[in-house]
Amino acid sequence: MSAARIYHESLVVGPESIDIQGHVNNREYLRWMEHAATAHAAEIGWGIEALKAAKRAWVAREHWIEYLRPSFEGEKLDVYTWIQSAHGAASLRRYAIRRGETLLVVGATEWVYIDAERGRPVLLPAADLAHVALIAADDPELKVLGIARPIRFSPGANLLGLKEA
Repeated sequence: MSAARIYHESLVVGPESIDIQGHVNNREYLRWMEHAATAHAAEIGWGIEALKAAKRAWVAREHWIEYLRPSFEGEKLDVYTWIQSAHGAASLRRYAIRRGETLLVVGATEWVYIDAERGRPVLLPAADLAHVALIAADDPELKVLGIARPIRFSPGANLLGLKEA
């Protein structure tokens, strides 16, 4: 089974996801993004058991979420995730959540690959990266899916393909 370039999963918003304002609580979007990231990582070969065996782990350095529209109980949502870039010990994973054709949320996480015993970053193995699809911000498939959106935050320059100042 080969890993999807752009991972997709669907969910239905349950009552446990609703906050006092009657819409999905912000923490739920992060939970859904992490779930999709974990599932996509497992497809790539970075599943929990494989990481444990290699004494490696992924840790989040920073999350960014832009909330565009609310969602509500009973709605079917589509969660997408892809890896935009990887350099050194870090990777930039992007996310989009839609309800039908409406884009609700976009986000990103800067993940760092670490030695699980020492808790220190380690370089991503070249052999692992060789089979990982990196999806550029202007990839046509993102446009077709209606999830292309420019980054409105400032991750490390190396993750955007820029040279460090």
